[in-house]
Amino acid sequence: MSEYNHKKIEENWRAFWEKNHTFRTENDASKPKYYILDMFPYPSGAGLHVGHPLGYIASDIVTRYKRLKGFNVLHPMGFDSFGLPAEQYAIQTGQHPAITTEENATRYIEQLKNIGFSFDWSREVRTSDPKFYKWTQWIFMELFRSWYNKETDQAEPIETLIAKFETAGTYGIQAVSDDDVPHFTAEEWNAKPEREQYEITLKYRLTYVADAVVNWCAALGTVLANDEVKDGVSERGGYPVEQKLMRQWMMRITAYADRLLRGLDTVDWSDSLKEQQRNWIGKSTGAEVSFQIEHRVEQIKVFTTRLDTIFGVSFMVLAPEHELVAELTTLAQKPAVDAYVTAAKMRSERDRMADAKTVSGVFTGSYCINPFNGERVPIYLADYVLAGYGTGAVMAVPSGDQRDWAFAKHFDLPIIPILDGQKDIDKQADNTKEGRYINSGIIDGLTYQEALPVLVKFLEEHGIGKAKINFRMRDAVFSRQRYWGEPVPVYFKDGLPYLLDEQDLPLELPPVDKYLPTETGEPPLARAEDWKYKGDFEYELSTMPGWAGSSWYWYRYMDPQNDQEFADQKAIDYWRDVDLYVGGSEHATGHLLYSRFWNKFLKDRGYVPEEEPFKKLVNQGMILGRSNFVYRLKESVGEGKIPVFVSNGLKGQYDVTPLHVDVNIVENDVLDVETFIKTRPDFAENAEFILEDGKYICGVEIEKMSKSKFNVVNPDTIVERYGADTLRLYEMFLGPLTDAKPWNTNGIDGVYRFLKKFWRLFYEEPTETRPGRWLVTDEKPTPAELKALHKTIRKVAEDIEHLSFNTSVSAFMVCVNELSALKCNKKAVLQELVVVLAPFAPHITEELWAALGNEAGTLSYAEFPVFNPAYLVEDTIEYPVQINGKVRTTLVFSVDTVASDIEKEVLANEVVLKWLEGKTPKKVVVVPKRIVNVVM
Repeated sequence: MSEYNHKKIEENWRAFWEKNHTFRTENDASKPKYYILDMFPYPSGAGLHVGHPLGYIASDIVTRYKRLKGFNVLHPMGFDSFGLPAEQYAIQTGQHPAITTEENATRYIEQLKNIGFSFDWSREVRTSDPKFYKWTQWIFMELFRSWYNKETDQAEPIETLIAKFETAGTYGIQAVSDDDVPHFTAEEWNAKPEREQYEITLKYRLTYVADAVVNWCAALGTVLANDEVKDGVSERGGYPVEQKLMRQWMMRITAYADRLLRGLDTVDWSDSLKEQQRNWIGKSTGAEVSFQIEHRVEQIKVFTTRLDTIFGVSFMVLAPEHELVAELTTLAQKPAVDAYVTAAKMRSERDRMADAKTVSGVFTGSYCINPFNGERVPIYLADYVLAGYGTGAVMAVPSGDQRDWAFAKHFDLPIIPILDGQKDIDKQADNTKEGRYINSGIIDGLTYQEALPVLVKFLEEHGIGKAKINFRMRDAVFSRQRYWGEPVPVYFKDGLPYLLDEQDLPLELPPVDKYLPTETGEPPLARAEDWKYKGDFEYELSTMPGWAGSSWYWYRYMDPQNDQEFADQKAIDYWRDVDLYVGGSEHATGHLLYSRFWNKFLKDRGYVPEEEPFKKLVNQGMILGRSNFVYRLKESVGEGKIPVFVSNGLKGQYDVTPLHVDVNIVENDVLDVETFIKTRPDFAENAEFILEDGKYICGVEIEKMSKSKFNVVNPDTIVERYGADTLRLYEMFLGPLTDAKPWNTNGIDGVYRFLKKFWRLFYEEPTETRPGRWLVTDEKPTPAELKALHKTIRKVAEDIEHLSFNTSVSAFMVCVNELSALKCNKKAVLQELVVVLAPFAPHITEELWAALGNEAGTLSYAEFPVFNPAYLVEDTIEYPVQINGKVRTTLVFSVDTVASDIEKEVLANEVVLKWLEGKTPKKVVVVPKRIVNVVM
């Protein structure tokens, strides 16, 4: 085949790879391993656009390169296939989500294979497959069967806790648990009935049932995670979301907060992503202080990192969801409080935390007492306080906190200065620790360092508080009131939750008549007929959240067909962890936290060897859409009016409205007017167009790629027209992997021409009368040819190791240009160049590898060429020759030519003699290996 026919070449090699299982990976312990993983996608109905493959292309380049370097590479792909879109479609159409998911996944696989990814498809997993979620359910059960021992700083089987109770009661127990755990002796424990003992253990287990404030979306009929809520509405569908107290399954992720923080110091992740996780975990060191409610037995506990400001407290603020709101609200204040609480429910926690400008709140009518000075403190509600963070209460010190200051100003509350170093507190808060305390009772006149021990001693002596470490992160809600998710392997007996027997896993989703909640508000699983455990006991009706399956899936790839355990121990011990993980930064505080949590738990229980699952993590940047616009005259809008569209260069002369137009009918910003009229008859039929030089030129804007902006480019279209190799190279050429960059189809021609030029190193250009000849010879390469090759070998190897793929593509282009100029057709050079290019453009290189006489299909496991620095050593140097500061010629000398010989030859040179005009120069300066300067 002398002509570069990308369609035929790529179809042939994709078929070859599939037929011969080229990329199937064995657990071969004789080779060093490299595990590279992409964050697996949710298979949406829209399929892929050109922005989606960016990370997959990068990871595939590294995969193919590591194979060439002798590694046994695990590079699997699967689908995070439980999700709201399929369930919403089921609600609308009645079609089972499994059918929709299967159709969408099939489409995804077709598109991914078309781009030539070397995934081992024999290891494919889907989180919605019962064979997979059997083990998600099993891990849930293991969490339920475990508690966190602070003494050993790890999770342990619940039996070890029970053994402690049996021998010493709660004495010496250091556990992460509910706040209301009872205290008892061994004798008291052993005397308790079995049911009461079991109930007590529920307060320690790593997964448990509790009342929690959640994001409730009535339209979707489910609880949403914080990262599924944007601006008070659901990310999916834009439905209203309210804060609601509901009975939920919870995961005790807070037990691992410190280890999650410490682990960030051991992984190769970006600083920005680590900082997002640190901020989300939010570790604070401070004190918990109890304020007695006036005329009541209850107390309000607050957590503060600034105990030294206790004398500056002028009001107390509770979260609108605080459990004491109803008791604290006086009759006179009830209407205002009720209205405020209702309004707060309609805002997500994320919105409330982010909105620092709006000041709102309401007085409850009640007071508490400052335990340090006995002052009455009014109690307010405000939505900037969150029920789940700390204690859900804040002691407000307006002189030292800007939000408290704004609140005090708004409600005309006292602003008490507490340090003589505070400045301008009539204008804004000053949180300084400098100076000496004033208006501060027992610490008046002391500095910050002097005051703290006095305050802590007072706390402990009076039993009003204690030193405490607090975390912003809360236990994770693990329930969704929807159908399409993993069933929770729990049944209820006498109101208490119990685990299924392991032999009854997987607990599969039952058939239901509708995918909606019941008329009485129960989750869709309540619609299942006769769905009871062993015919008697009610199952849990919620399903697991979307992050459950993704919190451990990388282990299933290690041994995906195993029906006896989630993965064989030998496979886990070999692959261990993910060496390179590639995916979007939007998962920083969701998936990446939950998966680290589950991994640490599995290590504690002895199932996996590594503390962290992902050694190196790279967030690929977003490929933005390049939107095109047409401009409609505003005066041509309306019933009965003929629409008129003005070309971009002329729009300044008219009053126009910009409208998005499908980028797939625009080439080099020129609109295909005829196709536009056919495809948009809603406003283009019978339209008139005001053109520039006979063309309609569209406007351009860089935006996020989305269907609503008509700027989605389907990779199938690019592959059909230019080939997958061109697509792969072009996406890498657009810019650094981690940067956002705009897509522009207009630029892809250059990459396509590069591949054809590369092909011409092997085949002569065909003519109408004869096919192109095979040009490759066995001649010995010249030093210049070897230099061009080895520059490229070194550059590409370094770039792949540093994930700098865009500069590799540039290096390939330079190399091919140099070899073309040298008319290089030497097999010794071209065969090595084929191997170097193979990770980027696997189809064309497979074709040429076979044409060079190698066994078909062996390229993927060939050896990456070794860089030889000797080929880059120069044996001659080109010296610019300046005469009075201006370069007049260049001369080439051997690298070992001495300065005196260079001077003689320069002064004898014809060009130099011409410029000397018979005069003798004052001096000749030879800068070795750089330049010659003749001074007149």
